[in-house]
Amino acid sequence: MPTPPFGRLLTAMVTPFAEDGALDLDAAAALAVHLVDEQGHDGLVLSGTTGESPTTTDAEKAALLRVVLDAVGDRAAVLTGVGTFSTAHTLELARQAADGGAHGLLVVTPYYSRPPQAGVLAHFRAVADATDVPVMVYDHPGRAALPLARDTLLRLAEHPRVVAVKDATGDPVATSAVIAATDLAYYSGDDPMTLPLLAVGAVGVVGTSTHFSGPGTKAMVEAYLAGDVAGALALHRRLLPIYTGVFATQGVILVKAGLALRGRPVGGVRAPLVDATAEETAALGRALVAAGLA
Repeated sequence: MPTPPFGRLLTAMVTPFAEDGALDLDAAAALAVHLVDEQGHDGLVLSGTTGESPTTTDAEKAALLRVVLDAVGDRAAVLTGVGTFSTAHTLELARQAADGGAHGLLVVTPYYSRPPQAGVLAHFRAVADATDVPVMVYDHPGRAALPLARDTLLRLAEHPRVVAVKDATGDPVATSAVIAATDLAYYSGDDPMTLPLLAVGAVGVVGTSTHFSGPGTKAMVEAYLAGDVAGALALHRRLLPIYTGVFATQGVILVKAGLALRGRPVGGVRAPLVDATAEETAALGRALVAAGLA
């Protein structure tokens, strides 16, 4: 199994907003400290899907990275999402993140335009060539409308700065084949798939429900790696209600609702997302209780 370049438990952190919709940097720093120092996270991923990156400006992304690095950057890996559907813009964000001190770049498959695999390969290689910062490829065909072909991943693995994959494909057979053929460190990008992917060689998780389930998820990963499969399975089953419940609607919506339920409000979401309804919030509360996280 490859050495995990960014630790084993990472969370795709929400981006806090103030009542007027502006970026709330104080709340971002406080949430980062909570996740790292109180919940035991090895790393944080900023400006991803759960970070509402499509609705934050380049300047906001830079400010968020700066404040989180100042808060926890000496104690945790801090990655930031730079992927867009434009290679030129992605390169701009990659250089901005590198200049800002990011420990890693999360780069999603270019979405919407659905380029051929040759274009996808060129896109990722251009990003990896643009800075000295290691790259985590984000393979999420459900959002990008385009899966990464096995050959594309094998060729990306040849690049010295492409070190990891956040896998949200839901296809552990295909994932297993790439893990077996490369030194890429695979992270589950879908919370309930973490244990199944560990079984085929993944090194950890970049989670969403881990805003709440972080300690239990870390214990599950450590139990599995220590050979305690039964213990890992028991933790997986206990946490499954929140692993799935947080995705009853768009994940960031329910993470922000759940943080408010737990006395750590981080503001609402930006349009076109909408805040959780009372019914959705109540269902999330029940999922937290069922997972032992009330």
